Amino acid sequence: MPDTDDVEEQRPLRVFIVAGSQRRLHSCPGLDSKARALMHRMLGAMPLGWQVDHEDIGNEHGKARIQPCNACVSSSMALCVWPCNCYGPHSDHQPDLMWNLDMYGRLARADAWAFIGPINWYGPTSNFKAMFDRLVCMNGGNPRPDLIEKKNTELAQALEHSPQWAELSRNHLEGRTAAFFCYGDGGAMDYGDDGRPKILQHKEWFDPKQEPFKDERESYQGLVWQCRYSGIEVPDDLWSHTEMGVGKPYADDQAADMADEPQALAAFDEWVQRFVRYVTAKGQVPGTREAERSAKTTTNTDKIG
Repeated sequence: MPDTDDVEEQRPLRVFIVAGSQRRLHSCPGLDSKARALMHRMLGAMPLGWQVDHEDIGNEHGKARIQPCNACVSSSMALCVWPCNCYGPHSDHQPDLMWNLDMYGRLARADAWAFIGPINWYGPTSNFKAMFDRLVCMNGGNPRPDLIEKKNTELAQALEHSPQWAELSRNHLEGRTAAFFCYGDGGAMDYGDDGRPKILQHKEWFDPKQEPFKDERESYQGLVWQCRYSGIEVPDDLWSHTEMGVGKPYADDQAADMADEPQALAAFDEWVQRFVRYVTAKGQVPGTREAERSAKTTTNTDKIG
């Protein structure tokens, strides 16, 4: 029987937009992030008729965090369960934002994802990195934890060597589209004309011309390539970067100050329009209903830890 929820005329296109800055209004900074503001700007530009989901995974007092990946895959691919069963929803001793927000199910049901976040020391935010670490299971993860008694390493290693494993292992979210928009400040006003921090005393120790990359969008390259190797399409046109706040004090580089950065907002709006065009032309991803159904927890949180 065909999956009627995935017949094009039966449902609209579904996209999931995620803001990945650590900052939130109700946590330590007391100010919301530019990523959150850009997420809402993107929401307003989505076509009528689309189903648009969104989430801010920023830190917030009293809110669960994304728990760390335990690197089960390093012991055996079959020990890395899809979706992650190291944690579960609504645990009182290992509360996990990935499960409490149903991130696995929401990623599974969408045709396309859009990720927005700042550059932190030549890389993505710790929140995005933690989230994608926990998504290692989308690339070949074991959908049958019952075959390994939930987390029996010896059983998992034996399963990985068995003919059955070739039938079980697959990219669980393959075919979706992911888009990435990151932004940096070029060191704000902290860097001197020589490209080094102004307060640095031992400036002879390194050459700023040898910085890790020339194109700062590459700060998110780890996430992009994780998606690509997991069967998630990331077209080059949907992987973008801009700068804002260059030469300014951090205090003057807030969400409200983006109105003074027309070139940055234009770059973002162009990325959004490229996203809309690409997702529209590509259409629906088949099998999202089954993928969402398979993204339910198999973990009894009473037995975790």
